[in-house]
Parts: sequence; C-alpha cells; structure tokens
Amino acid sequence: MSIAAMVMTRKAKLAPAETKDVTVETDLRIPTPDGVVLLADHYAPRGLGDRPAVLIRSVYTDRTKGGFLGRLIAERGFHVVIVSGRGTCGSGGTLSPFVSERDDGRAVLAWLREQPWFTGELGTLGQSYNGYTQWAIAAEAGSELRAMTTSLIGSNAYDLLYPGGALALELCLAWITMVANQEKPLPAYLSTVALGGKKRAKAARRLPLTEADTIVIGAPAPHWRDWLAHPDADDPWWSRGDHSPAVATVAAPNHLISGWDDIALPALVRDYQALRRAGREPYLTIGPWQHWDTELSLTALRESIAWLRAHLLGDRRGLREAPVRIYVRGAEEWRDLPAYPPAEAQPRRLHLHPNSGLASDLPTESAPDRYRFDPADPTPATAGMSRMIGIPRKTGEGVLAGRDDVVTYTGAPLPADLEVIGIPTAELHVTSSLAHTDFYVRISDVAPTGTITHVSDALRRFTADQPIDEMVEIELAPVAHRFKRGHRIRVQIASGAYPRWDRNLGTGEPPATGSAMRVADQQIHHSPARPSAVILPVT
Repeated sequence: MSIAAMVMTRKAKLAPAETKDVTVETDLRIPTPDGVVLLADHYAPRGLGDRPAVLIRSVYTDRTKGGFLGRLIAERGFHVVIVSGRGTCGSGGTLSPFVSERDDGRAVLAWLREQPWFTGELGTLGQSYNGYTQWAIAAEAGSELRAMTTSLIGSNAYDLLYPGGALALELCLAWITMVANQEKPLPAYLSTVALGGKKRAKAARRLPLTEADTIVIGAPAPHWRDWLAHPDADDPWWSRGDHSPAVATVAAPNHLISGWDDIALPALVRDYQALRRAGREPYLTIGPWQHWDTELSLTALRESIAWLRAHLLGDRRGLREAPVRIYVRGAEEWRDLPAYPPAEAQPRRLHLHPNSGLASDLPTESAPDRYRFDPADPTPATAGMSRMIGIPRKTGEGVLAGRDDVVTYTGAPLPADLEVIGIPTAELHVTSSLAHTDFYVRISDVAPTGTITHVSDALRRFTADQPIDEMVEIELAPVAHRFKRGHRIRVQIASGAYPRWDRNLGTGEPPATGSAMRVADQQIHHSPARPSAVILPVT
C-alpha cells in the first residue's frame, strides 16, 4: 500500500481491509454504439471467492483512474471497475458532460455483464459528477443494482447548472477550467485552478458570455457553449441530462451525502424526498461542509463503503441505525432523525415590515421599499454554497456596505432558542419595471456581538410578457440551524448575487447572445393587502 493510501485509510477511518492482495488490469476497452471506446481499470481482490462489483464512472483523473481509490475499495471485498468518461483520461470521443452518460452507461453495463467474474450484483459509488453518473444508469441497471451512494449531486443536470433558472456562472467557469487542465502535471494544474481567479473574473464580465471559455482555458469548450445555448428548463435538449423522472422507480437502497454549503444540496434533497414519497428508505447525511471540503469527501467515502458492504455483503457493522444524520448549526451538534425535515417541523411566518422590521404579526399599511438593480454594477455574492475558494460563513458582509441595491429586514432579539430544520420559503409581493428580472433572498443569524452567520439563500429568475407585479414564491436552500436566545433573524432581498449567478441583463436575451443591459426598478411590498414573508420550518 502506498503512503497516500495509508493516509487516506486513516483519515477516512475506513473499516479494516479484508485482503491486501489486489490485482489490477488497466485500460480495458469498452465499446459504445457510436464507435467510441471507453477505458476502464479493474481491481480484483484475490482469495475471497465470488464478490459483487462496484462501478465508478468518472471524468476526473486524480481522484479515480490511476489513483488508489479502486485499490482501497477492492481491499474491502469488491471487484471495482473505474471507467473514464468519453474525452477524458484516454477514453475516446469528445467530453460531453451530462448528456452522454445514459448511453455510455448502457454500454458499460452491457460490457460488465459479459465479464466472467461479474456475479450480477452491482453497487455504485461516487461523489459530485461521479454521483450523477450513478443516476444516469440507475433505472437501466434494474435488479442488478443492489445499492448506490449518490454524494454531493442531484439527478438533474439543469438544477446544478441553472439553479433557480439562472446560470451558476462561477461554478461553470471553475468546472470547465478544472476539467480542461486536470491532465497537466500537478503543479501546473494546481496553479491554473487555484490562481486562475482573475481570469475567471474577467470571463464572467464578458458579454456575451459565449466566448468566456476562451478567456479561462484558451480555447472553445463545446459543453460550455451548449449550456449557454439552452437556458430554459423545458428545452428538450436537457432531457438527456435529467434523470429525476426515474428516481422514484429506483429500488436500490441509496445513501445520499452532502453539506449545508454544498452547491448540489437542494437537488440532492429533492431526490431524497422523491425516494421517500415512493416508499423507499434512503439514508441521508448532511454536515457542516462545502462541496470541496476534504472532510466531506472523507466522510462520503467512509459512509459509502459501509453502505455497500451492508447491502452487498451483509456486513451491517458500519451502518448506523438512524436513517438521517444532520449537523445542526448554531447548536454545533450532530442530530439523528427518522426523516428530513422532521415531522414536528411547523411553518412559522415572519413578515417584512416597514423601517427594516421583521416580525410574526402582519405589517401595517406602508409604502413599498424600493431599490434599483443595475446589471452593469451587479449586487455581489457575499456567502453561500458555491464560493469557489470558500469564504468563511461569518464574513463577506463588507462588500454590501454602502450599496443601495439590497433591502434588509431584521427581527427583534429572540427570547428563546429557535431551531429551524427543513426548507425555508419566501413569499414576496413584488413590482418590477421589467418583465425579465431576478429576486434573491438570504436569511442570516445576527449575534449580539454583530457577527453575521449565513443560514440559507436562493435566487430565482422570472420571465413574463409584461413588467412583473405579483406575489412570487422562492424556495430557499435546506437548512438545520439554531438561532440562539438574544440573536436576531435577518432577511435580505436583492436582484443579484454575482458571480455566483450570472447577472440578469433585463432584456430577456439568452446568456449566449445577450449584451444589452437594462436597469430594473424594484419594489418590495409589505402591507396588509400585500404581506411579504419568509416561512421557516420551526421545530
């Protein structure tokens, strides 16, 4: 075992290995119907008899192909097959993320069934994009799929790339940078990704956005341009990347793992809820992590192996009893639950009031609050799930100081602790001068010392035939947070969180071609006839 593998085993607190005798076959050829050949590595434990297989399909290098992940899993009792996605790590074809995974997955399954060591018992494992590839074949695998662990991802590509209907600009630029450079020598790769912030910032400002890829990677990225060319959720183009309709039909036990600041958390929780509604019994783990946190990756690896051993080998020693384990921020403690949200969570409305107030009672008659959103000077993102080099949750407020494109509402000091566990929503009565605009909502915890902690947020893009004047609903990110006695709840509303989301230009032009900009004059109403509110799931 390499030193790196030993360190990983210890840090991830993996179960003891069943064997150290693992054979490795590299660059096995898997043909696809369109003539592309995918390359795979096969790790086989010797001396253990017939064993189930674990499949990992990846577009990444350092975490999977050629590394020690396959060996670590094989040592714990499985055949392991790691397949490189098309256009990556020696596999043929052109990288076509999300849209090619179902068809390529079918080809991999057909190849797997022909292998003499395959017993017909299959598990899947993978984080982030490698979790998405599991959903792409879950329905196709049928009864052969005995367990899966979809970590840090959801089943619908559109939800990840266009959360709330607006482009996840910062995420997409960073991802195409990472994938385009990952096969370079490690120092060059790390330098490009970690020190490329200025290039990404320049690319994000480019209008139209189509050629932003040439700024960050020096060449066109076909998948980037495909994403920009299809900004609407109901575009048939996305059907190849949307596996959510089949989620409820997948009977294989699933352990879904994420973090409160994970970019994919809302989509992952939607998959979890779809499984629950279908009568399945998924496990769910959500910790105090961002998407790229090492602790999240180590936890996902440990829990995934334990899950696969429980359902493929009958070894339940590493499996906890409670199906849900979440970290409650504010309380700073782990909590085991039968389901998420817990059944006892009840909605509590907090209404926006004039003079920046926030309270449970209805507001008095008052004029709306007004602000202007100028896409030439977009409201900056201060916190949340997709900061590429994660900023601490308790900083970032300074960038909003002096800006007049954010309205803030703050409640009185709480007389007792208040726990919010579930999915907050906002019902905003709004008026806009434009038919195409965004509304962003953020909930924060304000300590007596003035320290501000991010709790939950979301942005939603609106498109209408005429200027908007209606009540709009916005579902915020899932949360588990304790507001302590003496703390105050704060709600902020804006029309942008840039560059986490792309700026709404106000014209309705698609991001691939849009360059003209229009200023939006916004109104947030808070009167007895038009009471705006956030609804918190309070336990």
